[in-house]
Amino acid sequence: MSDILNKIVTVKRAEIAAGMKKTPLAAMRADAESRVLTRDFVGAMRAKMAAGQAAVIAEVKKASPSKGVLREDFVAADIAQSYAEGNGVINAACLSVLTDRQFFQGSVDYLKQARASCALPVLRKDFMVDAWQIYESRAMGADAILLIAACLDDSQMADLEAIALGLDMAVLVEVHDRAELGRALRLKTPLIGVNNRNLRTFEVSIQTTLDLRAEVPAERLLVTESGILTRTDVQAMRAAGVEAFLVGEAFMRAPDPGVALAELFA
Repeated sequence: MSDILNKIVTVKRAEIAAGMKKTPLAAMRADAESRVLTRDFVGAMRAKMAAGQAAVIAEVKKASPSKGVLREDFVAADIAQSYAEGNGVINAACLSVLTDRQFFQGSVDYLKQARASCALPVLRKDFMVDAWQIYESRAMGADAILLIAACLDDSQMADLEAIALGLDMAVLVEVHDRAELGRALRLKTPLIGVNNRNLRTFEVSIQTTLDLRAEVPAERLLVTESGILTRTDVQAMRAAGVEAFLVGEAFMRAPDPGVALAELFA
């Protein structure tokens, strides 16, 4: 695990310990299991692809550790509505909402506000390392979670995935290289996210996804993450058979994020 991920995971464990003092695991689990009617995250993506469009998971993201605040006028509900509307023809399939506070200035409330403002399925994007967080995600209304292979061993990934699937949530497992991809393919989820950011150098290259594309079975849904900034990037991916994208920073500085999304994927 890289130094930055080690730091983040340490913070997460402290947050979990504090959260469990307020809401013990049994209570959080009961709350999560009382929630019904998740939105079909995978189905929404496949429907876009069946219609000949890219399946875009559009990110609601206020800040990043490296670039600071991306959008000063940050209203999660408005951003979500913009993504859902797009330009009237092209729009997002799903949403991804950052809930990490310390590193991304995210919030659980942002996820709740985004989901309440539109009909799109919502992924909670955070650093999941404990079962308590999975139950918390369903309790707050998330339809899907992110598991980062670099943060978890095989047993942890399988256990957290099982809890999420048992709560009728989708799971997007994120990998950075061939070794992590091999581990991810042992899981049940059809959603495999390839993050184009190198965890050691922090350089971003969409070639990472292109290099791993052939190793992802046809029945899995490959999602490319990071570095999708231009229509040339999109065209290169789609020409290689990659039809699913997680994109955020490219839209956050735009006056109307949904229109920016439609322009990028036109």
